[in-house]
Amino acid sequence: MPDKRNTVLTERVAARWVRLHTALVLFFLIAPILAIIPLSFNSGSYFSYPLQGFSLRWYEQALTSAAWQRSLLNSIGIGAASTLIATCLGTLAALGISRAQFPLRSLIMPIIISPMIVPIVVVAAGFYLIFAPLGLVNSYPGVVLAHAALGTPFVVITVTASLLSFDQSLLRAASGLGATPWVTFRRVTLPLITPAVATGSVFAFATSFDEVIVILFIGGPDQTTVPRQMWSGIRDSIDPSILAVATMLIVFAVLLFASINWLRGRAAAASNALI
Repeated sequence: MPDKRNTVLTERVAARWVRLHTALVLFFLIAPILAIIPLSFNSGSYFSYPLQGFSLRWYEQALTSAAWQRSLLNSIGIGAASTLIATCLGTLAALGISRAQFPLRSLIMPIIISPMIVPIVVVAAGFYLIFAPLGLVNSYPGVVLAHAALGTPFVVITVTASLLSFDQSLLRAASGLGATPWVTFRRVTLPLITPAVATGSVFAFATSFDEVIVILFIGGPDQTTVPRQMWSGIRDSIDPSILAVATMLIVFAVLLFASINWLRGRAAAASNALI
């Protein structure tokens, strides 16, 4: 009995020790984010504690400023267009790569996901060297295509992971019933991989919305996005409205994370329904 009690006590101490370390790691990761939020409500004009008072002036300035409104519209428009392209290209690429008879899969897959691996500065410089002779620098099409290239790997990875557990006998059954490849894709494949496609789309949009290096290389004054506006505000002058925008982006990121978890739950439910 004493040995059993000692074992139970040791397990409880170890569990609490692990929880404490986990809490410390989470606090270490979240503390810089949490430090920004109170400063966005500061009535003063400095990025420092203690707060001089509570005020919503910086939120009002960010929401009513023409520069911030233009950058927000650019971010939403560019993000939506690039996400649409990335979703279509990534889904088609995943469908091709997931085929058993697809050749050179181990070679093509690293090429597709290379924008996630190669340093973003190198990728941005490559985009500039390619787009400059084509007249796509300082233009919306150039920025949209560049952001689509950055978001496509996320769609490929999520859809490919979903197709790995896909029951191929469903396709053979649909073909045996006389369905054309397009009808099979629209009525069988697409409904089952929709949660994965939506998850990849969310990641692609978040990548476009958060990107700043590529926009500095190939974007012009008319293509200023929210991250670029924030970068310019920090470089040119200390604008406290950046803190208000950063807080709103944090809320936006939390909502994106919640939507991704919901989509993953939908994908898991769809997979369990097939078993």
